[in-house]
Order: sequence, then structure tokens, then C-alpha cells
Amino acid sequence: MTEAGKRTRHRSWGETSDASGAILQRPHLSRRAPIRPDRGSIVGMPDPRPSQLTERPARVMVIVAHPDDADYGPAATVAGWMDAGSVGHLVCCTSGDAGAEDPDTDPLELARLREAEQRAAAAIVGYEAVTFLHRPDGALENDLALREQLVRLIREFRPDAVLTMDPTLIFHSDGYIQHTDHRAAAMAALDSVYPAARNAMAFPHLARAGLAPHQVARLMLFWTEEPNAWVDVSATVGRKVAALREHRSQVREPEKLEERVLGWAREEGERVGVPAAETLRVIRLD
Repeated sequence: MTEAGKRTRHRSWGETSDASGAILQRPHLSRRAPIRPDRGSIVGMPDPRPSQLTERPARVMVIVAHPDDADYGPAATVAGWMDAGSVGHLVCCTSGDAGAEDPDTDPLELARLREAEQRAAAAIVGYEAVTFLHRPDGALENDLALREQLVRLIREFRPDAVLTMDPTLIFHSDGYIQHTDHRAAAMAALDSVYPAARNAMAFPHLARAGLAPHQVARLMLFWTEEPNAWVDVSATVGRKVAALREHRSQVREPEKLEERVLGWAREEGERVGVPAAETLRVIRLD
């Protein structure tokens, strides 16, 4: 906290509302799609055939860079899956210790605050567990050390689906750059899912310790400009808003949060004829 009880807030070096929340203020990513021969879409034109995702993974791991990424991302989708019986594990590669405006902010105090906020939000969504890897906020790298941590978690939890950001997206629309930590966390998640998690010779000490290789069946990317699946979140989008409200140190203009989230979900829902939806790029690996 800063003096006079003011909450610390994020600027560009670290992360949160500027990096994650800005997505809710831009024209939504799935409005336009690049050329995709398998689906007949054209550059600059809306995808003519959006479809609802009906499959539900029984075990779900969400891998993100910072506290609040998952809640600005697929929180309503995950909440619906948890309500239907799925089990979820949230992994935050950093604790958001650089997410403040005041340079005199104690990063350890901020990290503790943000971890507490994320745990409270995760309880609303319905995750079974939350893990923080304590990598440096604003300086996250897709290196062997991070991938070893992720592979260990994947082999322990053995998810059917891993959700993460789309690392191929650098520029959102015409006014937002995908945060470097988002891209690093997403690439580390991809590289951990394939080939490392399924390869006994990748970090062989893990297999020797009893953590057998595991093949993830689905990779699901959010914050993407190439969605191929829409999820009906009409029953759970309110939980997404409630989860985001727990990130009090980060959310700017909280009085506008619900309007923005519901407006985005309503726009996506119109594409598939439901009141509210979230989008994913689903990649089948089995």
C-alpha cells in the first residue's frame, strides 16, 4: 500500500490491468480472422462459421504469467467446467511483484498481496489448487528452469487440457502489445506440453522419481485472433466479474468492470446465439 491507504497500481514494466485488462477495452480479438484454408475465412472478414465447444475436459490446468491473467482470460469457461465436475489447477509463473506505480513499493509485500487476491479469485472460480512459481515479474523467460517446473506440475496433475495465452499474438488490434511475460509463459507452457511432458528423456530425473510422461490431449489458447471454439458462459460470467473484483490492487475504474466484461461476453455470445460466450483456439494433440 502507498501512503494514505492508496493501493499500488501497475505500469508497463510489470503487469496486470494495463496488460490484461486492456484486452477488455479493445475491439475484441475474435472479430477478425486471418486466412485459414480449413475454415474458409478471409483476411479482415469475420469467420462465418463460429461453433460452440461442447466437450469438457475432466482435468484442467491453466498456465499464466501473473495473478489476474486467468480471471481476465477464461475464468467463466473454467467456472462452468468446475460446476460440471471438472478439476482445475491454476499455475501463475510470477506473483506480480512488479505490478505497481510507486517505485518505493515493497515487491515482497506486493507479491503477498497479489497471491492472496489470486487465491480468493480462484476460490470463486472453483480451482482445486493454485501454484505460484515465483519467477521474476517483468523478466519472465521461457528457459529450462521454468519448463522443468511446468513439466513437473503437468506430470503430477496429469491434465486433459492445458489453457494458456496465444503466444503467436504480439499485437492486439491496432493499439496493444501482448506483454512479454504473457508470451514467455505461453511459449513455456507449449514447450512443456509438447514435447517435454510426454518425453521420458526430457528432465529424466523426473521420470526416475516416479513422474511418468503424460500426453495432454487438448491445448486451448485464449486472447487469440484465431478462435475456433466458443463456450457458452451465460451461467458463469458473473463469477468472472466477481473473481476480477478480488484483484483490488490492480483493477482500475472498478465501477466500469462489470459493464466491460459483460459487454465483451455478450458480443461473443451473439456469434453463436447465446447470451454470453468466451472464445478459445483449441488444438487437438491426441
